[in-house]
Amino acid sequence: MNLPAPLEIIIEELNKLPSVGKKTAQRISLHLLRNNDAQIDSLIRALQSLKEDLSFCSECFNIAVGDKCEICKNPKRDVSLLCVVEDISDVIAIERTHEFNGLYHILGGVLSPLSGKSVDSIRINELLQRISKKEFKEIILALNPDTEGETTSLYIAKQLKPYNIKISRIARGLPVGGNLEFADEATIGRAVLSRTIIQ
Repeated sequence: MNLPAPLEIIIEELNKLPSVGKKTAQRISLHLLRNNDAQIDSLIRALQSLKEDLSFCSECFNIAVGDKCEICKNPKRDVSLLCVVEDISDVIAIERTHEFNGLYHILGGVLSPLSGKSVDSIRINELLQRISKKEFKEIILALNPDTEGETTSLYIAKQLKPYNIKISRIARGLPVGGNLEFADEATIGRAVLSRTIIQ
């Protein structure tokens, strides 16, 4: 059966979202079609606000309303601790544990030559500039315990040697090949508290 063009278009667009397959995209599209105009208008406004009202923090690259995110603006945060993560979802996961009170730096990816991710395509240079301007006591590498995460952690640790700063990584409470985003709060919390020094 050929679906009407507007329905096909929305299914294709939803299918581009992470973890949304063709059947899920079709179910969502049909659900939206059955919604009343007020619900659809509310969704459209929320999507527009997402792009118009949110930006990325000029300091750590987290989600922000304005120039800086709530974490960087918070005077109660420990500005001597910097946690380096791959993505915004990792910040959200760590923040849910309530075990870390420092600042973050979001790389926007990890080193992966096969995926075309090099030093210049993630925010390692911005990290080094940030560290050269501020006095951090400890840099915590909280990257996923997979090959790319390990490679990136080792590269960053090597680049940070001249700064004479304590460099640690979160403990191995997370399974190898796992993602911070999908781990439970207790596991992430223990991993942050049990971080180890990189020699």
